[in-house]
Amino acid sequence: MRIQISVAAMLLSLSAVSQAAMFEPVPEPTIAPQDQAKVELGKMLWFDPRLSKSGFISCNSCHNLSTGGVDNLKTSVGHGWQQGPINSPTVLNAEKQIAQFWDGRAANLEEQAGGPIANPKEMASTHELAVQVIDSIPGYKPYFKKAFGTDKVTIKEITDALAAFEKTLTTPNSPFDRYLKGDKAALTPQQIKGFELFKASGCTICHNGPLLGGSSYQKLGVVKPYQTTNTAQGRIEITKKDQDRMTFKVPQLRNIELTYPYFHDGEAKTLEDAVRIMGEVQLGKTYTPEQLADIVAWMKSLTGDQPKIVLPILPPNGKNTPQFDPWKKD
Repeated sequence: MRIQISVAAMLLSLSAVSQAAMFEPVPEPTIAPQDQAKVELGKMLWFDPRLSKSGFISCNSCHNLSTGGVDNLKTSVGHGWQQGPINSPTVLNAEKQIAQFWDGRAANLEEQAGGPIANPKEMASTHELAVQVIDSIPGYKPYFKKAFGTDKVTIKEITDALAAFEKTLTTPNSPFDRYLKGDKAALTPQQIKGFELFKASGCTICHNGPLLGGSSYQKLGVVKPYQTTNTAQGRIEITKKDQDRMTFKVPQLRNIELTYPYFHDGEAKTLEDAVRIMGEVQLGKTYTPEQLADIVAWMKSLTGDQPKIVLPILPPNGKNTPQFDPWKKD
């Protein structure tokens, strides 16, 4: 009898731990004092279009911190008005994900930060040119010295500073976070109803943890093939394994109200569209209009406090800074 009680108690305890791990509030950023200088430098570089070949595109162009860390376009506008190949994911809360980019090709923020700079369809520069440009601007020297103990500029210092800034871009204190912490009045009855339906539908298999996503790779189109004209194939482009075709990093749901359009191809214009399509292709469910409204109402409770950013004043060009020509045809 005692053994049965002990087993039952253990199972209850494991269940409680599982539930606690499944839904966690977004943690507020903790920046070590010695990293504050890196954050300040990273913020300057984040808004500096001179990291791009044209001198026109900054990190904030595609990950606009005024619009949920995205550009609200199906796919982003790159160098020379090229259309990007994939939807731009939010930079908010990005650090806690399993990896970066839809296909997970970057292991961390530092590695991710260097990608767009050298991507010919994005900022279209090179790491060598970006270093040359930043190194030619005298006003940056004191910031690098304070952040890294040297005013020597390398791509590692640039990407490390960008990543340090990105790590501060968290969005705590959403209504859902307050609900998780015990404030049951933080959600409306409709939002609670939507949350319960979200769980009962099995959505938490993929959307869990503090970000409600971003922690695994999953095939898009489990029950029914997902129809798209976008050429991105997901993890197969990294692993070269056929079973990874149309497998993508699960997007986080934090601030999802702000980060439209949805999916890797940006084809879902609204949250209602996204939930309906996910129900059909991932779960084999057809939601009623009322059910869609309930789930979407809950998803809107995931919008947290947005980062409070004071725009940096960027140092002017030096005498050796290259001249930019955004109209030049490559």
